[in-house]
Amino acid sequence: MQRIGEELAIRWDDGSESFVPLEKLRRACPCAGCKGEVDIMGNLYKNPELPLIPTSFQLGNMVTVGTYAVQFFWGDGHNTGLYSFDYLRRVAAAK
Repeated sequence: MQRIGEELAIRWDDGSESFVPLEKLRRACPCAGCKGEVDIMGNLYKNPELPLIPTSFQLGNMVTVGTYAVQFFWGDGHNTGLYSFDYLRRVAAAK
């Protein structure tokens, strides 16, 4: 994985490649603050949506988490989303 301009380039284990716009990646953040979390009764709890600013889409750094996920560090300070490789592949494939 590496950032190329405004995209994240990913070469998967099967040899295929994906190019994901950074804005798409940031908007797909899977953290509880962004996507919310569901309680045992099925109620969704979510923080109020914060406006995303241009620095929200600037990728500062990324680190692997174990062998299952990537954590991105965005220019606006957000970094709580852990993108599992399966989730990342689904984001990359979504139109």
